[in-house]
Amino acid sequence: MAASLPQKPGMAGMPPQQQPHLPPSAPSGPGQQPMPPQGALREISPVFLCRIGQETVQDIVTRTMEIFQITRATQLPNGVTQSQAMYQDRFGKLQEHLRQLALLFRKLRLLYERCVEMTSDLQEGPAELLPYVGEELVSVKVEPCSPAVNQERKEVLEKVRQKNQEMKVLMDQMRNLLWDVNAMLTLRK
Repeated sequence: MAASLPQKPGMAGMPPQQQPHLPPSAPSGPGQQPMPPQGALREISPVFLCRIGQETVQDIVTRTMEIFQITRATQLPNGVTQSQAMYQDRFGKLQEHLRQLALLFRKLRLLYERCVEMTSDLQEGPAELLPYVGEELVSVKVEPCSPAVNQERKEVLEKVRQKNQEMKVLMDQMRNLLWDVNAMLTLRK
């Protein structure tokens, strides 16, 4: 591994066992995310898996859009002979995109199954978190928060109340204005 890495100036004469190696958690290229160490692979949080899943879904959407762009740019054979190489190139691109798409869907399925496995011990299911129409609301236990969080929550709630009051006043003004306009139009006729 060290032989394939570029060497720093002045290190060319060092034997390979004395040259510094990249740790296994170092990124292998620019723009790539570092891989967690081997011991941490078993302790990845569901939140991290969900983030990877979100990125995978974005990749799936991007690949699908590219497939549609390729098929949209492909001209249907309507008696005109086009270059066979061009069709083969587009067909190869489509095949590669479809293969990558299948791999991404498999990755997403694995991430989903791993998240379900890791969160199976939670007491609340999705049906308990989102109430259905007509069901009575069940009180939710709230853990005590720090005073700063409580203060920030109160400030945000107050701002929301103020904005709701402003919107209510605006809606009343708009309603009155519409009543006046409709009355004027009715009197004109």
